[in-house]
Amino acid sequence: MEAELIASGGGVFEVEIDRNLVFSKKALDRFPEEAEIFAEIDKFKS
Repeated sequence: MEAELIASGGGVFEVEIDRNLVFSKKALDRFPEEAEIFAEIDKFKS
């Protein structure tokens, strides 16, 4: 599993895991809850 911070502009905040988009602030118009991101990470562990 790989994590990387990619600078952006315009309020875009997206989380990708192994190049799979798992959260997009731009699409949902909100920041994720901490548990949401950990749940997505857990899906990729197995």
